[in-house]
Amino acid sequence: MEDLQKLIERHQYVGRAGTAFIYGILVSIAVNFFWTPGHIYSSGITGLAQLINTLTARYAPIQLSTALMLFLLNVPLFILAWVKISHRFTIFTIISVALASIMMRFIQPVTLTHDPLICAIFGGAINGFGTGLSLRYGISTGGLDIIGIVLRQKTGAKMGKINISFNVLIIAAAGFVFGWPYALYSAVGLVVNARVMDMVYTRQQLMQVMIVTDRPKSVTDSIQNHIRRGITIVHGAEGAYRHDEKAILFTVISRYEMYDLRSAIEESDPRAFVSITESMQIMGHFYEPKL
Repeated sequence: MEDLQKLIERHQYVGRAGTAFIYGILVSIAVNFFWTPGHIYSSGITGLAQLINTLTARYAPIQLSTALMLFLLNVPLFILAWVKISHRFTIFTIISVALASIMMRFIQPVTLTHDPLICAIFGGAINGFGTGLSLRYGISTGGLDIIGIVLRQKTGAKMGKINISFNVLIIAAAGFVFGWPYALYSAVGLVVNARVMDMVYTRQQLMQVMIVTDRPKSVTDSIQNHIRRGITIVHGAEGAYRHDEKAILFTVISRYEMYDLRSAIEESDPRAFVSITESMQIMGHFYEPKL
């Protein structure tokens, strides 16, 4: 059993390392193919690194590259993640940021277009997909992702919304450096980035589940064998058509756990009636697996 657990963990580590590599490629494409040619700033620490690169190129004798600043600016946030989140999460975050910096340095820029709107939309979508994919598989891209996770553990706010709240400064910087039309284009890119991130990072999308069944014990056991969720059981419900006795089960899951819920229902009671709705806010304790 221990050997099997070690094999599973090793497989997860390889998968996370592969995801970090994919993220490094995606963020490099976003920066070198779209944002830099279109004079668009990214969100968070990547955007701040771009700003420092632009300002040092204009006003300083030495230009600090975006790739170098991306890593250096993340160092204090690595410490925050080590203390507040987990050591394993921090190690993979360092790997993903390091790979992004390396890829950004060595993938040669290709100017596909100078149209700022196209650059903002496609750069934001590519970066948002890479960031959401990384978070979905338990690693971070550094920067505001780390701050966002810490704050989300306290407030329950979504990652994309947290990112937008931190990026007003980046938009203003784009306006001062490139002109206010580019600030608006950067804002479009940030919104696209946040929306795509929220679409991909489904662990934070919470769903309320209502199950009507005549096998409450079987369904409850099956769900809790698949996912770690509390369930409230209401006994004594009655079907209006046949007047047979039913029970109603209530629980809350993340969208990421939808497949496991469906498998559990199919195993225990394929004839159960299941209603799933998006949950706007959760008050009280909601278990989240450690990253």
